[in-house]
Amino acid sequence: MPVPVPRQRAIPAVESGQAHAVSAPSGPFGEGPALNASALPPADNSTNPPGPAGAGGPTGPAGPAAQPGGPTNLTVLLIEDDPAGSLNVPGLLDSAGKPIRVRTARNLTEAQRLLTDDVNCILLDLALPAPTRTTDASLGPGVGPGANTGTPTAATTPGSDATAVRTTNDDELAVLKNVLSLAPRHAVLALTDSGDIERGTEAVRVGAQDYLFRDELDGRLLSRAIRYAVERKRSDTAERRLTESKLRAQENARLERGLLPTPLLEGSSLRFAARYRPGRSRALLGGDFYDTVRTPDGTVHVMIGDVCGHGPDEAALGVELRIAWRALTFAGLCGDELLSTLQRVLEHERESDEIFATLCTVDIAPDGRRAGLCLAGHPSPLIARHGQGGATPPTELLPYDNGGPALGLLPNARWPRTQIELGAAWSLMLYTDGLIEGRTGEGKERLGQDGMVEMVRRQLTQGLRGEDLLRAAVNEVRDLNGGELTDDVAVLLLDRDS
Repeated sequence: MPVPVPRQRAIPAVESGQAHAVSAPSGPFGEGPALNASALPPADNSTNPPGPAGAGGPTGPAGPAAQPGGPTNLTVLLIEDDPAGSLNVPGLLDSAGKPIRVRTARNLTEAQRLLTDDVNCILLDLALPAPTRTTDASLGPGVGPGANTGTPTAATTPGSDATAVRTTNDDELAVLKNVLSLAPRHAVLALTDSGDIERGTEAVRVGAQDYLFRDELDGRLLSRAIRYAVERKRSDTAERRLTESKLRAQENARLERGLLPTPLLEGSSLRFAARYRPGRSRALLGGDFYDTVRTPDGTVHVMIGDVCGHGPDEAALGVELRIAWRALTFAGLCGDELLSTLQRVLEHERESDEIFATLCTVDIAPDGRRAGLCLAGHPSPLIARHGQGGATPPTELLPYDNGGPALGLLPNARWPRTQIELGAAWSLMLYTDGLIEGRTGEGKERLGQDGMVEMVRRQLTQGLRGEDLLRAAVNEVRDLNGGELTDDVAVLLLDRDS
């Protein structure tokens, strides 16, 4: 709460909305000039008119203070309706000793026109008549309460309701609420009658940064209050943005958990690892998806897929396909029957007939030595068989000649299941095309599947396994590309020891 202090010598060279110094009459005690609101020039800013709508603030471009490298003076917009001229705003200086510029508006209509981006703080007289609403269009502009005060009515305010009868707003803080709605990014100082602490406190609760007593304005106190209000607004804005950022991060984390599921491998001896990197800048979600589950018969099912595109719609579709795959797998479907059902899900959920998705599914027998492979336009997995002699484990792609088309391309497509012999000890890597389409230098050459096989063989020889192997593979692909990859990358690894 502001503490009344003796009136100090007012500071000259206060500017009006015309952005030039105005000679003010002497202060009440003759110490020096003070700025009388009624002595200010008309609020039309004729020497510095606002620019066209959309050029800067609500109706005009930012003033000099908003220009890079320009003046840093604070600018205050005073909104008051004082025909008697009793409201004296003393001379103001900012923390650097520069004059604080003052613009004046007699009502909210003028305030909206003068509220450009260079305004730092609004000084609002709570005694300003509250806006009234007339909703009878036949009354015409300027008819009814507020017509003589310049207060906008529903008949003259764009977007207002024009179907009911005229009503008067009895809320004594209605004018403040209108200003806060008009200028949500600006600091607001409320002026109220001396001793009206309750109204001032309520103004702060509604959204003002502080309040002052109208008849106890003092240059030093007011200058300090303006600076405080501006900094407090900046702090509140930064805190709100931080809170919003945390909420978005929490929501993104929940969405990410939907996209990157926890594998359900309880009871299995297989080890699981995965890496995921979206291609969109600052995104957590992409069109790639994967999942791994173990059904009651001991079979381990693993899937990886890629929805064409990189936006949030593709990410959402990927989540839907993953959840559908998990449900269908637990329901006992596999191979062609499962993929045909997933294609119907895709056709119902996609926004365009041009959207398709590639998919690779592998079902590993309970003994871990055999597997069934289905490919729907997706790159074939890589397998490295361990314990067959030699320091370098044999590393190769699983057969891909018997695959089918991507989901969503052909209405009556079929996806045959290929039987694979895995062996006693192996590492099986499933991946999306983002891992193999990165460049390998400044030219146009891509890493490709052969380059990936050679890279993984070398990393296995170095003793890398599990998470370490995937991390090294993704990092090397990114380094070869000369920077971040533009496509989504998903890669997962299943390991089995003999």
